[in-house]
Amino acid sequence: MQIANRLNRIPPYLFIELRNKINQAIADGIDVISLGIGDPVEPTPQPVIDELCRTAADPANHRYPTDEEKGMFAFRKEVADWYANRYNVELDPEEEVLGLIGSKEGCHHFILAVVNPGETVLMTDPGYPAYRASIFMADGEPHNVPITGDHGFLPQLAEIPSEVAKRATAMFLNYPNNPTGATATPEFFAEVVEFAKAYDIAVCHDNPYSEIVFEGETPLSFLSTPGAKEVGVELNSLSKPFNMTGWRIGMAMGNPELIAGMAKVKGNTDSGIFNAIQYAGIAALTKCQNNIEKMLPIYTHRRERVLNTFKELGWDHYDAPKGTFYLWLPTPDGMSSVDFATLMFEKAAVVIAPGASYGEYGEGYFRMVLTVPDKQLDEALNRIKKALS
Repeated sequence: MQIANRLNRIPPYLFIELRNKINQAIADGIDVISLGIGDPVEPTPQPVIDELCRTAADPANHRYPTDEEKGMFAFRKEVADWYANRYNVELDPEEEVLGLIGSKEGCHHFILAVVNPGETVLMTDPGYPAYRASIFMADGEPHNVPITGDHGFLPQLAEIPSEVAKRATAMFLNYPNNPTGATATPEFFAEVVEFAKAYDIAVCHDNPYSEIVFEGETPLSFLSTPGAKEVGVELNSLSKPFNMTGWRIGMAMGNPELIAGMAKVKGNTDSGIFNAIQYAGIAALTKCQNNIEKMLPIYTHRRERVLNTFKELGWDHYDAPKGTFYLWLPTPDGMSSVDFATLMFEKAAVVIAPGASYGEYGEGYFRMVLTVPDKQLDEALNRIKKALS
C-alpha cells in the first residue's frame, strides 16, 4: 500500500518536529526551554471561558453546529462589526464572512477553492510552512518570492518575472509576518491590489498577528485597501489577540466569490465549529478588547529583554521588525541557522527555530518567540549568554 505522491512533496511539519524534539529531551531528563513555538501561555479571558461553559450546557448546542458551512450568522455579524470598528472595513456578514476552525484551515480551503493542478501560487520566502503544504495538497506549484531585510522583508512585486506572474492564479501574503515580524504599509497593499488586478491573481492575506504591533505601528487590514475585496480575502483568528490558540476559531473575509468557494470546500470537509465555541468567540470580540491592551505591554517588555540581551552579545547592528510575538535574528557570522539552533539546544537546552526551515532566504536567521513566562524567558536568556560567552 502506498500514500499519494502529493504527500511525498511535503516536508515534515516544523512545529511537530520541534515538539517531538522537546518531548524526547524531557523524557531524557533535560530541562528544556522552548522558544520555538508561538503559543501564548497567558490564559484565555474569563468572559470567554464563562460563555463557553454557559452555552456548552445547553443541549441545543450539542447537535451539529448552526450553519455548518459558513458558521452561525451571529458570529459572522460580530466579525463584521469588529472589522468595521477596528479597521474601518465594511463587510456583509452573509456573503463576505466565513467562520473557520482557525486561520490555518482557511489557507487550505483558499487553495482548494482557486487553484487547479499544475497552477502556480506565489508565496514569500521565508514564509509560513503551511502555505507550501496547502499548495502541494492541491497539486499546485509554489513559486518563491524572496523577502529580505534590505526591503523591510516586503516582496518586490516588480521583480517577479512577468511570465511567472502570468502563470500564477493565487498568492499568499502574511503581514505582520511570520517568521520575520515585518509589517506592511498601506502603500504596499495598494501595490498588491494593482499587481493582482493586472495578472488576475487571487490574493490570500493571512493576518492572525494583526493586533500585535509595536513602536507606534497601527493594526492594519489588507481589506482596508481600495479594491482589495475585488482581488482577495483576508484570514484572521482569535488565537493571538485573545489567547485562544487551542480553541481553534478564526474567520475569512473579503471577495464574496472566493468566500463562497471556500465555504463549499469547508462544507465538504468538516461539519462546522461547535456552537459553544462560536458563542465564546462572540464574547471575545465584544467583551475582551482589553486583552489586547493587556498583552501588548507584556510582549513589549519581553521583546526589549531579548533585544537587550543580544545587543550585549554583539548583535548591535540589528533593527528588529515591529510586529508579531516573534523575533527574527541573524545568526552569528558564518554559522548556518541549523548549526546555531543545534548549538543552542546542546549547550543551553533552549529550542529556537532555524531560519532555513522557512525557506531558502531564511538561511542566516533564527526565530525566537515571546510567548513564555518572564521567569522562563530570563532563564533561557541567561543560558544563551553562558553558551555564547
